[in-house]
Amino acid sequence: MKNIIKLEEFGFFLMTLFFFHQTGIAWWWFLVLLLLPDISMAAYAFGPVVGAKVYNFFHHRGLAILLMAAGWYLHKDVVYIIGTILLAHASLDRIFGYGLKYFSGFKHTHLGDIGKQ
Repeated sequence: MKNIIKLEEFGFFLMTLFFFHQTGIAWWWFLVLLLLPDISMAAYAFGPVVGAKVYNFFHHRGLAILLMAAGWYLHKDVVYIIGTILLAHASLDRIFGYGLKYFSGFKHTHLGDIGKQ
């Protein structure tokens, strides 16, 4: 089952490459911005519940798709790009097994525990 999820996420990631290409922005911006959502991990300094809430907010596909749709509809390239980056990042995280976090700690995700079992 995990391989099917990884394949699906890879498809989402490829789709974001196409969406980003449509903006006409230089590709190096995609590479620079791709890891930016991981800054949300800093919220774990305030405890696992706050950390999980902030991390999950910035790694939720619903937010990414909402921003992409709003950016497209309102002709706001910055909003569209932010949504595209969030979707690309979330998909890449899920390919590597990093899911949305439970309140019990960073290593506990909806895709299973991270690290050695």
